[in-house]
Amino acid sequence: MEWLKKILGLSPKVDLGALIEQGALIVDVRTPAEYATGHIEGSINIPMDKISKSISKLKDKQPIITCCASGARSRAAEGILKSAGIEAVYNGGSWYTVAKYFSK
Repeated sequence: MEWLKKILGLSPKVDLGALIEQGALIVDVRTPAEYATGHIEGSINIPMDKISKSISKLKDKQPIITCCASGARSRAAEGILKSAGIEAVYNGGSWYTVAKYFSK
């Protein structure tokens, strides 16, 4: 599956591990119900439909890594945040992918 993500350009193009070591904020954009079934400890849940209204809370929290179930919503959230002037925001894809950096 990872090879398919690379071909489609869906895999992260940055060193997520380094960003996490720098104290990146993990923003999980899944619904509260999805988040409740499992999430990265220390992440915050801002559902995709509320991300635009949360920009002011995130402006001073860079770098930011967005994640969701598959990477689609987190990519959209990344775009919204970048459009709002938050430069250091990165799509981490699936929260499972990002969680792997915490289990090392």
